[in-house]
Amino acid sequence: MLCNFIQYFSFFLLFFLFAYLFSSVYHTEWKGCGIKMSSKNRDYFFDNYKALLIVLVVVGHFIEPCYHNNAVLEGMKWFIFSFHMPAFVFISGYFSRKPASFGKLVQKLVIPYFIYELLYYFLYIFIIHKDTGLYFNRPKFSLWYIMALFFWRMITPYLTRLKGHMFLAVLTGLLVGTTELGNFFSIPRILVFFPFFLAGYHFKREWFETIRENVGKLLLLLTGILAGGLTFVSVFHIHMTPKIFYGRYSYLDMETSDPAGIIVRLTCYGISFLAIFLISVCIPRTRKRYSLLGQRTMPIYLFHGLVYSILKETPLLESVTSLWQGGLLIVFCVMLCWILAQDIPNQFVTRISSVPIYRISLPPLSINKKI
Repeated sequence: MLCNFIQYFSFFLLFFLFAYLFSSVYHTEWKGCGIKMSSKNRDYFFDNYKALLIVLVVVGHFIEPCYHNNAVLEGMKWFIFSFHMPAFVFISGYFSRKPASFGKLVQKLVIPYFIYELLYYFLYIFIIHKDTGLYFNRPKFSLWYIMALFFWRMITPYLTRLKGHMFLAVLTGLLVGTTELGNFFSIPRILVFFPFFLAGYHFKREWFETIRENVGKLLLLLTGILAGGLTFVSVFHIHMTPKIFYGRYSYLDMETSDPAGIIVRLTCYGISFLAIFLISVCIPRTRKRYSLLGQRTMPIYLFHGLVYSILKETPLLESVTSLWQGGLLIVFCVMLCWILAQDIPNQFVTRISSVPIYRISLPPLSINKKI
């Protein structure tokens, strides 16, 4: 456990210090820069943040078969999964405050979900010859996120009318780990990550400035939570795995008791939220060449899984052991992201999410902003 703590904190601290120093030297000051933007201007802060996150998503998947072979890759695995999907969900919540009709959600999320499920099914059956079935209630690979977005955007307008809805979301995220739902409709992930969606929805743009001004306190708080979590799992001999951040597995799957699992997941909530805010300090606020990746995360997110599924059936990924091999794998992931962000994949995704449908006469899902 001490080794895992040192690996995680070393990765986070080195990444944060390097990125923070870089941003302090090369980026414009945050105060007064981009907080109030006209409708004609694009907020590149979120594009740049999503660019980082989508690269980490791809890297996190591709090192899955080999991260046990190398201490550096293992530390990277813990670091990536502690915040990359929570941050994605947080940003999705932030941009989900605009009312959307039921028909629009069906067009943008439901129809693409069925199409991509078919695409993955044909890949599994005819190319990699994987034993699977054509079922839509158990999303394949990364498609759970599309299903989750649909449910989050459907539920949020009604849940936010309740007092204490954030507490209820956290509570259900903790309790779902005591069940054995597995991947059924991605219910565990939907519930575990829902607090991040709600937090992003309620978050105000100017709060990022407050975070920047209190970065030292937040970093100290993160250190305290990590140290407390390490002490707890060491004293009670709790089995720890990066799967605690996946949101999919039950506490039984992770070989721990329900009470211990609830405490560990609650600690992970704290770690993830603090990591989201601390990393935001390091993100450039101006347009960069890699901003394009953040603008086109969907084709990267959807199609990298096809490449990964093919390579996973070969011994190539499992054979990565040394540092230089791990470095080459990361370079490959970055290049793959760039390729999938080009016009052809992006146009394909855009057309899929623009399939015309008959108008469904349900009112727009207006959001109640009371907390």
